[in-house]
Amino acid sequence: MSNGRFGEYGGQYIPETLMNEIINLEKQYELFKQDPGFQSELEDLLKNYAGRPSLLYYAKKMTKDLGGAKIYLKREDLNHTGSHKINNVLGQVLMAKKMGKTRVIAETGAGQHGVACATAAALLGLECEIYMGKEDTDRQALNVYRMELLGAKVHAVTSGTQTLKDAVNETMREWASRVYDTHYVLGSVMGPHPFPTIVRDFQAVISKEAREQILKYEGKLPAAVLACVGGGSNAMGMFYNFIDDKGVRLIGCEAAGLGIDTDKHAATITKGSHGVFHGMKSYFCQDADGQITPVYSISAGLDYPGIGPEHAYLNDTKRASYVPVTDEEAVEAFEYLARTEGIICAIESAHAVAYAKKLAPAMDPGESIIICLSGRGDKDVAAIARYRGVKIYE
Repeated sequence: MSNGRFGEYGGQYIPETLMNEIINLEKQYELFKQDPGFQSELEDLLKNYAGRPSLLYYAKKMTKDLGGAKIYLKREDLNHTGSHKINNVLGQVLMAKKMGKTRVIAETGAGQHGVACATAAALLGLECEIYMGKEDTDRQALNVYRMELLGAKVHAVTSGTQTLKDAVNETMREWASRVYDTHYVLGSVMGPHPFPTIVRDFQAVISKEAREQILKYEGKLPAAVLACVGGGSNAMGMFYNFIDDKGVRLIGCEAAGLGIDTDKHAATITKGSHGVFHGMKSYFCQDADGQITPVYSISAGLDYPGIGPEHAYLNDTKRASYVPVTDEEAVEAFEYLARTEGIICAIESAHAVAYAKKLAPAMDPGESIIICLSGRGDKDVAAIARYRGVKIYE
C-alpha cells in the first residue's frame, strides 16, 4: 500500500474543506502508531475495559453435527458493548482526545458502531452525536435507546433510502462543517485514506489473537477463516494477520438478501463494479450511469452499497474470495447456532456461519476453520421473530 491505495483502490476523493484535516489525521496517526504511551494506554483499555483477548471457542457440537473440519468461533460478541466495533472505537476516540478534539460523530447501521462510539465517548469525556438512517432507527430501536442512555444524541437521517449509505453522507457533511473540534469516528475499513488503514490496524487485534490461539490449540494454522462483509471491518480484522499465510483461505460472506438475481441484495463484489463513492475507489452497486443503486439486506449492518478498498484489492489478487449468502440462509444459521451451541449471534455474523455450514462438511477432519462472530444477536431477536411471523412484545 502506498499513498493511501491498495492497488488501484482507495485514495482520497474528498472536498477541499476536508483535505487539511485528512492530512493532519494521517500525520497524527503515524505518530500515535509509534508512541509507546498511546499504545500502552490503548492496550490497557482493550484488556481491562473491552475484555480482550476474546475467546476462541471450539464449537464441538456444531463440528460433530456438520462433520468435516473442526469449527472454531472467534467470540467478538463477548467484548464490552457486544461487538468487534469497540476495538476500533477505543483507538479512534482516544486518538481524538489526544488531538484536542472535544466532540466525536459517527455513522451507524445496525447500531453496534454507534453504541461503541457513545460508550467510548462517555468513558473518555467527549461529546458524541450519531447519525443513523431513519429505517435503521426503527429496526434497531433498542440500540438507539442504548446510545441515548450513554449520553449520545442520535440523528435519524431521512434522505435517500434512510439506511447506512445516507447516514455516512450526513456524517461527512457534518464533519466538513465542524472539523475544528470534531473527529469523525468512521466505523469500517472504508472512506478516504487514512481511514481504511486506521480501522484495519485497530481491528487487526482479532486475527493477531486468533492466530496465536489456534496455534496453541491445534498446533497448526486453520485451513480457512470466515467473516461477514458489509464495509468489511470485522473481516479485515479477521483476515489481516493471515494474509501472508498462503495456505489459509480468506472468505468474506456478502449479503445476498433475497438473491443476487434480484434487485434486493447488498452483494457488492459479486454484483458490483468499479466506482468512486464516500471518498474512495472500490466496488459499488451502481447503475450503468455510475449512480449508486439502493441495496437491501435483512441485516442493517451489511446494508451498504460498497466495500472497503483493501477487500477489493484482496479479491482482485485472488488472496481472498467473497461469497453471497441470502437472508433465508442467514436466518437459518442464526437459529442453528442458537440451538446447537447456545449462542445467539448477530444476524451479520450469521452470514458467515451459514457459509461455514456448506464449507465444513466438504473438508478433512484434520483441518480447522475459524468463524468471526462479530457481534451478539440481542438487537436482532425481534427482527428474526418478525421474519418468522412470530409476534412478540419488544
